[in-house]
Amino acid sequence: MAKTFQNMVEEARQDVSPVSPEEAQHKIEQNPNTLVVDVREPSGIAETGSIPGSLNVPLGTLAIGADQQLPEEMRNAELQDRSRPVITTCALGGQATLAAKTLKDMGFTDVRFIEEGFKGWQEAGLPVEHRTTSG
Repeated sequence: MAKTFQNMVEEARQDVSPVSPEEAQHKIEQNPNTLVVDVREPSGIAETGSIPGSLNVPLGTLAIGADQQLPEEMRNAELQDRSRPVITTCALGGQATLAAKTLKDMGFTDVRFIEEGFKGWQEAGLPVEHRTTSG
């Protein structure tokens, strides 16, 4: 039987634990080396803003950027340290869950996802950064 997006998210949740937006903020404050990866498309971030200091890597390119065997120019330097704490986020939490599972499968040892994604972050009243893009 074919899996749905929701089936895949539920399976990923069995392997990777969520954090509340407040817990994520606490982890970021306690360890400045914590990397927040926002896996939304850049257009989504432009509309709503993002978690301050987060790295935008769309879900479709995450595994490529985190790979350690592809040519260096294809990799994302911020996604090479497997021991670095990583918290993933997206709009509502589903894609962040899949992203966290992907990173865990790739050898990251401390990876979590934000419950309810950026929506939960905003609803908790946590800081939001609005980036300008040059073109």
